Amino acid sequence: MRMRIRILTLTILTSVVSARAMPQKLPYTEKQFEMAVTCIKHFEGWHNMKDYVGYGHQLQKGERYSTRTMTRKQGDLLLRLDLMRNLYLFRGYGKDALLLSVLAYNVGPYAILGTSKRPKSRLLRKIERGDRNIYNDYIAFCRWHGRQVKSIKFRRQVEYDLFFVW
Repeated sequence: MRMRIRILTLTILTSVVSARAMPQKLPYTEKQFEMAVTCIKHFEGWHNMKDYVGYGHQLQKGERYSTRTMTRKQGDLLLRLDLMRNLYLFRGYGKDALLLSVLAYNVGPYAILGTSKRPKSRLLRKIERGDRNIYNDYIAFCRWHGRQVKSIKFRRQVEYDLFFVW
């Protein structure tokens, strides 16, 4: 377990160092990234379900993490790594990258990006067209098993208020 955490830490540090080495300016600040981490922690809570550990990290094939032995710091590192992966996926969306990444942490990136069997979300298509009127499309990601959930809708409203940039 300690070796996995060291590898995670090195991965995160490598990403941060390589991101700092890049000449291009990131479309979000370190403070905004920390706000995103705090927001996700608040709404996700600490997971101990079969397929999720820490602050909502979905176990991948071959991963063997246990919430019983995982510390809060280790969960925090997993959250940051997952969020950075999402930021990498949405890097081409500029100022909307953080907003999309926070959403993708909860719903999965391919619910937004689409797949060969599922089209891109209306939210993403609007952003690509330059349409900034995306509030309703962002808030629409508040369903669980087809039903609208008030707590998820509230989460989306908070995320939108924190991370949407005109």
